Amino acid sequence: MEISRVIVFLLLLSTTQASSHRRSLISQFLSFQNAARAAIGLRPLVWNARLASYAQRYANQRRKDCALRHSNGPYGENIFWGSGSGWKAAQAAAAWVSERKWYDYRSNSCAGGEECGHYTQIVWSRTKRVGCARVVCDGGRGVFMVCNYDPPGNYIGERPY
Repeated sequence: MEISRVIVFLLLLSTTQASSHRRSLISQFLSFQNAARAAIGLRPLVWNARLASYAQRYANQRRKDCALRHSNGPYGENIFWGSGSGWKAAQAAAAWVSERKWYDYRSNSCAGGEECGHYTQIVWSRTKRVGCARVVCDGGRGVFMVCNYDPPGNYIGERPY
């Protein structure tokens, strides 16, 4: 009887820790992205379990090679790769948001030779929902992270906001 109580306690503890880790991951992905949206007067993105599942399935596929390749699915998508295993979700989100410095609203374009499409996807005004995932890749290949956005953005000729 005592052993079964210990097992139940350990299972509950494990579930609680996993849930806490999941909440932290979600918070890390959302905080920088929603701060960027708030800075220009947009409503925050809402976490969506369906999008998170899609992102997790795709991240699991990239676990084998850690290739910085898009899924080409029906959603907007930001991807990130970092060498080593210590990369946090907040670092990926911060890297995407940091592209703001390269976006020129007046010309609706990125500064010459610079990337800003991750930022514009984050602040696409019609985008409402997001789901993200993080995996450590096999063989020490690094960390792969992906966020999927619905409705998608980055339509040529349209402004994000």
